[in-house]
Amino acid sequence: MNKITFMGAGSTVFAKNVIGDILLTPALCEFEIALYDIDEKRLDESFHLISALNKSCNNSRAKISKFLGAENRKAALSEARFVINAIQVGGYEPCTVTDFEVPKKYGLRQTIADTLGIGGIFRALRTIPVLQEFAADMEEVCPDAWFLNYTNPMAILTGYMQRYTKIKTVGLCHSVQVCAGTILNELDMKEYVDKVRTKIAGINHMAWLLEIEDENGNDLYPEIRRRAKKKNATEKHNDMVRFEYINRLGYYCTESSEHNAEYNPFFIKSKYPELIEKYNIPLDEYPRRCIEQIEKWSELSKTLLNEAPSHERSLEYASYILESIVTGNPYRIGGNVLNKNLITNLPQKACVEVPCLVDKNGISPCYVGELPTQLAAMNTTNINTQLLTIEAAVTRKKDKIYQAAMLEPHTAAELSIDDIVSLCNDLIAAHGSWLPEYE
Repeated sequence: MNKITFMGAGSTVFAKNVIGDILLTPALCEFEIALYDIDEKRLDESFHLISALNKSCNNSRAKISKFLGAENRKAALSEARFVINAIQVGGYEPCTVTDFEVPKKYGLRQTIADTLGIGGIFRALRTIPVLQEFAADMEEVCPDAWFLNYTNPMAILTGYMQRYTKIKTVGLCHSVQVCAGTILNELDMKEYVDKVRTKIAGINHMAWLLEIEDENGNDLYPEIRRRAKKKNATEKHNDMVRFEYINRLGYYCTESSEHNAEYNPFFIKSKYPELIEKYNIPLDEYPRRCIEQIEKWSELSKTLLNEAPSHERSLEYASYILESIVTGNPYRIGGNVLNKNLITNLPQKACVEVPCLVDKNGISPCYVGELPTQLAAMNTTNINTQLLTIEAAVTRKKDKIYQAAMLEPHTAAELSIDDIVSLCNDLIAAHGSWLPEYE
């Protein structure tokens, strides 16, 4: 059946963007689109918006349906050809607040806490049991469907699905497709933005811009390195951490500086508080964004829900992947896949972000080979925690949670082993029923 199921459809703005793209794609615009969520109000808002978008952009050719709660989940998934996942287990309150406020009692500060760090670990631990339920239902009612995961922590959740379920899974993030344009715009090299060839590989949120050439094959990195070093030395800006990566490691990476500030032991250090100012690091950035989005939604919803919506196809990969699989027309993405000898100096169990070819056969990852040693080393420090977090979720052993936190670069740089264990215990207690029982 030509059916697309959107899990976490209460993420109204994101659902509008992804489904709007689908409605504007001729090969997909008559599919059935099933919206699923556990929040009735948000599901109703998304259903109203997507239905209006279907009418205004697509002449109501798609069939839009909605499904509320776990009791209707199998019906939402039944005979789906594609499943798009955008859930956030625990939401801003209580779980995101918990991820930030409990570590603060130990002097551990974070910026985003959705990918790594102690916050990323616990976000994964409360999400994997839900994905386990999704996978069990999919294996029963749509075993051949592709699962497109947008939920963070990307590498942990996607890696779990790829290693412990039978569901065909790819992880998707928008940071790959905007990486080169971001650095070129920031360094006043705008003339190259639409004329470059790039090679990007690594792990999600820390994939590396390994090569960047102009249309004539000239290497742009020497000029990028020169300008980035000068800019960090002469002005305050919002991408100072990644520019320091260029200076010290030689390469730029895909995700923002506020994210990467907490993926290593270098920048957020209680012993050196001046680094926060030096590198312009926005502590507590994610809670601040959540509060702003909650405050703005009541006003934004009036526009989105009460006026005829419009949409232009975005850069999000989902619709292009679906279109390519349906039509057979090839398309290239940066996808998160299991490392089956794709990056040879990263662990084989890791979920890596590499170029992939999409066509009627599905999603085929491309061989990359070795990363520069320093880049592989940076990735590996994150992969250690990712793999141990997956083990913790699968085995339900507290020791694995402790080990994941002990090897997490920022946490380990700030806290003693005893404090790490104590913090994990406090977070387990604070999460309560949001987590399963751990031994």
